[in-house]
Amino acid sequence: MDDLLEFLVARIMDDNHAYAYAAGTLSGEALLDRHLPMLDLIEQLANSYKAMDPSDSRSAGLAHALRVLGQSYAEHPAYQQEWRP
Repeated sequence: MDDLLEFLVARIMDDNHAYAYAAGTLSGEALLDRHLPMLDLIEQLANSYKAMDPSDSRSAGLAHALRVLGQSYAEHPAYQQEWRP
């Protein structure tokens, strides 16, 4: 799971940089308004999972949610098929 978390955080950082680059355009600003809050929330979930005790009853559900979110990057060359939910 640690590999998936690192992968997700790296993709979020890549997306943040791409959106910052596109921010100078009207469509870029629209992307920022819609997607940056979502990227922040995914990063928050990843950080919550890292801090969570494995015995926490929410751990399995959060792991599944992160795997589902990770599928949005399934076309990325670093995506690993074993991360699929």
